[in-house]
Amino acid sequence: MELILTVLQIVAPVFLLAAVGFAWVKVGWEYEVEFVTRIAMTLSVPALIFVALMQADISRETLSGLFMASLAAYVVLAIVFWVISKVMGLDLPTFWAPLIFGNTGNLGLPLALFAFGETGLSYAVIVFAVMAVGSFSVGVWMVSGGGSLRKVFREPMSWATVAGAIFLINGWETPVWATNTLELMGQMAIPMMLITLGVALARLQVTTLTRAIFLSVVKLVTSVAIAWLVGRWFGLNDVAFGVLVVQIATPVAVTSYLLAQKYGADANEVAGLVIVSTVLSVIAIPILLAVLL
Repeated sequence: MELILTVLQIVAPVFLLAAVGFAWVKVGWEYEVEFVTRIAMTLSVPALIFVALMQADISRETLSGLFMASLAAYVVLAIVFWVISKVMGLDLPTFWAPLIFGNTGNLGLPLALFAFGETGLSYAVIVFAVMAVGSFSVGVWMVSGGGSLRKVFREPMSWATVAGAIFLINGWETPVWATNTLELMGQMAIPMMLITLGVALARLQVTTLTRAIFLSVVKLVTSVAIAWLVGRWFGLNDVAFGVLVVQIATPVAVTSYLLAQKYGADANEVAGLVIVSTVLSVIAIPILLAVLL
């Protein structure tokens, strides 16, 4: 019973904040997703990433180990889901990238913070950074056939990750006034991302869910299995291992839907994946956390 209450305390704030965004739209109030997303991706998330890495109590060995484990997990996921897509006759531009890249930002970062504390958040930032770079480069190529590394280098999140890693490795810290300012900016990120997730889910239009249900289950089981095996292979400590598994197991990201719309893939199919996998995570993530904690 105590474990169940602990898990509920972890996941309740995450899904309740998303529910706030969902309800906000359903009552008819305006919410500028593009504006809020731009603030989050340009200011608050980069600040969160930088401060989390700068203040992290992580050894170089753990940092490099988790980075390599994250990279390996996504490479294996890409291969496995390419095979699954080919066997099932799925349209690769529509399904390949969404099955690989989960919602490690809006959902994964808050879960890591609530489940594993500040250290867990620092670890989660590393996995998120690997996913973000992959999604903006290889992921765009998967959807459109024309991904570009230049877009990655234009993202403030990329520079925040690099700067945070440099400060972490060298033991540097910004002046107190700068750190306090960055912390305040970063504190906006998690609630904004969760509320925006709920808003985005409320606005998605879905025509069919049959295939989405099957693929969401396949994604969840495959992602957990691969993350589990990779984490053990790299010998990660308990917190890093737990964060890797939870991050890789997150549902399909809303950004996958936006990319599908932008580059002409089947956006309705992706919308179905986003909604079903997110609903499935309400059940799956508490179970997963109960096993990991």
